Amino acid sequence: MLPPNAKRIALRVTPAAERALRHGHPWLFDSAIQHQSHQGQAGDLAVVFDAKRRFIAIGLYDPTSPIRVRILHHGAPTTLSADWLAAQVATAAALRQALPASGTTGYRLIYGEGDGLPGLIVDRYGETLVAKLYTAAWVPHLPVLLPALLAAQPAARLIVRFSRNMHSHPALLNGLQDGQALHGEPPHEAIPFEENGLHFAADVIHGHKTGFFFDHRENRQRVRQLAQGKRVLDLFAYAGGFSLYAAAGGATAVTSVDISTPALAEAQANFGRNAHLPGVAACQHTVLTADVFAALAQMQSAGQTFDMVIVDPPSFAKSQAEVERALAAYDKLTKAAVGVLEPQGLLVMASCSSRVADDSFFATVHAAAEGEERPLWEHKRTAHALDHPLRPSFPEGAYLKCLFATTID
Repeated sequence: MLPPNAKRIALRVTPAAERALRHGHPWLFDSAIQHQSHQGQAGDLAVVFDAKRRFIAIGLYDPTSPIRVRILHHGAPTTLSADWLAAQVATAAALRQALPASGTTGYRLIYGEGDGLPGLIVDRYGETLVAKLYTAAWVPHLPVLLPALLAAQPAARLIVRFSRNMHSHPALLNGLQDGQALHGEPPHEAIPFEENGLHFAADVIHGHKTGFFFDHRENRQRVRQLAQGKRVLDLFAYAGGFSLYAAAGGATAVTSVDISTPALAEAQANFGRNAHLPGVAACQHTVLTADVFAALAQMQSAGQTFDMVIVDPPSFAKSQAEVERALAAYDKLTKAAVGVLEPQGLLVMASCSSRVADDSFFATVHAAAEGEERPLWEHKRTAHALDHPLRPSFPEGAYLKCLFATTID
């Protein structure tokens, strides 16, 4: 794993950054660099030393990002060779080895910082791997990364996707295009995969992120176990993951609401892919293209109610300055959701923002429900599944939280 420039960049950093790196944090920000030996290119290896020239960490340098170095190794010096990278990928793959036995061929193979490879996401869709890069620093290392991925997880093709920020620096992409096949033939249709025995398909070329959201897999399975005989409302439904699980679990009717017509078309298609299942065939599935807040207001005005309401909104807080507004949105959503819940109805409420602390989120949901005189009794709080591993040294990676609760009426 050699950088474009064989000469390593030597860095000295602020005391605060030094402490964070010694505790294993995977990011070094540009504002924390006090001295740099020379200017570097994307993908160069940068070594952080303390004032006594003792090694602290080594990582990939990105001159275009505020996260100037993505740390790959902390502590004692080591050689970041192709073998080192292959071992990291193999360790990540081994952590997920039990998933296919559960009827799951779609999952996150590499969770960036959680798997010690910051700035890199790799998702598996059956025989297709999709690598999404969040830093140009990985681009020069793709010739080494590709065989490591295919050795750990053999696949018919591998697609590369780029983050929005990387599209702003096309010169650093080495001529690659978003959605390009680096191995195998490019797909001409949605890629099929299974999740807990249910059939899905994803557009891995143009779909949001890499095409699907795997992080709620275990929460979807819990919905399946709780849905028997219920009328279910799935808000921010996207491609209908929660909706399909509810139907497979015996829900009598499911309404999927999203502002995206193409997303709801995918939801309908996913129901069609599972029409052989008795629960899905018997379920009345309705899609509604609408703003969720407007749809909830209209439903409440019409006196429409449900036995289960699932609320899985997008991230409301991409920066610390947006946290207060995000909590206000969760408050508003909770009040509207319990407003269309039957007595002893089940609320499934999620947040995917790492900026919003768990305690703040759960407290906001409870307070909002109590304010509507629909207090909640908790069944369970859930967080990350095994294919989204967390590291104590990187609290920013802990974004997902979900509440299962019943109204006390």
